[in-house]
Amino acid sequence: MPDSIADAGWRFDNSYARLPEPLFSAAPPVPVRSPAVVVVNEPLAAELGLDPTILRVHGAGVFAGNEIPPGAEPIAQAYAGHQFGHFTNLGDGRAILLGEQISPGGRRHDIQLKGAGRTRYSRGGDGRAAIGPMLREYIVSEGMHALGIPTTRSLAVATTGELVLRNAPLAGAVLTRVAASHIRVGTFQFAAAVEDDRLLPALLGHAIERHDPTAAEAADPALAFFTGVVERQAALVARWMLVGFVHGVMNTDNMAVSGETIDYGPCAFLDAYDPLTVFSSIDQQGRYAYANQPGIAHWNLARLAESLLTLVHGGEEASLEAVRGVLATFPERFDRHYLAGARAKLGLVTEEEGDRDLFAMLLRSMHEGQADFTATCAGLATVAESESVSASEAAVPELREWHSAWLARLGRQPGSPAEAAARMRRVNPVVIPRNHRVEEALSAAESGDFGPLHRLLAALRDPFAETNENERYRGGPPAGSGAYRTFCGT
Repeated sequence: MPDSIADAGWRFDNSYARLPEPLFSAAPPVPVRSPAVVVVNEPLAAELGLDPTILRVHGAGVFAGNEIPPGAEPIAQAYAGHQFGHFTNLGDGRAILLGEQISPGGRRHDIQLKGAGRTRYSRGGDGRAAIGPMLREYIVSEGMHALGIPTTRSLAVATTGELVLRNAPLAGAVLTRVAASHIRVGTFQFAAAVEDDRLLPALLGHAIERHDPTAAEAADPALAFFTGVVERQAALVARWMLVGFVHGVMNTDNMAVSGETIDYGPCAFLDAYDPLTVFSSIDQQGRYAYANQPGIAHWNLARLAESLLTLVHGGEEASLEAVRGVLATFPERFDRHYLAGARAKLGLVTEEEGDRDLFAMLLRSMHEGQADFTATCAGLATVAESESVSASEAAVPELREWHSAWLARLGRQPGSPAEAAARMRRVNPVVIPRNHRVEEALSAAESGDFGPLHRLLAALRDPFAETNENERYRGGPPAGSGAYRTFCGT
């Protein structure tokens, strides 16, 4: 019987480590005093071709950085980024890419340790992480995955047996993150800024091979790749908006060209609907407020366009016109994905010109009535089944007029109210990573009690089903909870 972490099923092929070295540097993890596994994502492990039992029993050393699995080549990736609009050179200051695991289906997955020690890009930081932020990323990323939203995922969290000093001494931990890649808009910004003509073409070729192989056959591969990134980001941010997700720190180094949600720092979900909601304690100007996310994504993509400009075919003027043309399609792409998702949330299968206004009216009514975003959308199925506004129980009087307009709209399409309700229950979650429940789990974990963490994770695995087990996770925060604030945890 296998009894070593080396027997877990590792199949590394580390293509990023074969790129020109200015894009990364060797970065062996720094061993910790006393590693221990807190949680292992066993379904994800199986998808990756890894033995969940071996990881659970013998994985602490790998998950904390004390052991290097066979075939891994630990590196830290270099990148730049606009942080709150200001450009700076960055890099993995506390994250170490072990390598690329090839799954049984042949897909390539980055395996990265977050909080595994200092690298050349740490810029004075300690390279470590506290257990709270690492478990927050585990919870929210797995919650997003269950909602069907493209995201990096979390394979494990391990404690280190050491303290990290932030505002106070905190228990140290390392997150094992899984991603289609960790190539960011900021990676291209770095490659374009460095005086090394090898970097940008090599990075583009690598990104195309991993994320847009058909772009290699296009007349203009760089432009085709950029078009793909624009489309993926338009779809992604629309999905965020439709579940009330607020990323919190949409810097260009936190936008992945794969179209996955990445870097769950001060993220959170709307409770009462307010388009100007900001959770992050450091976003004092509201740059990354909920309603601003599509515009920020568009702005970030403009920075990618600037970085790719020299690789687009044609002279300077023609290349500029070409990328501007693609960039200008972002609002329409976003609107298409958003409107399709809005119709699905409302149970609509036909299209009418007024559908956009109908959904906007719902949002205005929720804002005026301080209605809970998730619960209001989830409750629409019950109203549709009853075909009566009274089913809303007038909990939010501002919604009564809207319910009437919406029920009339449902009546103009084929199918029964029960069919519409069934469709809505497939897209409107009843369980999300509620902010107060996340904090409840994190607070208990920081005290050594991981029971609330595991119960919350269990509730998040099936976010669209109402069950006895997830009932306590469906409601909003207690009355009088006050404004919720999040912190980066760096």
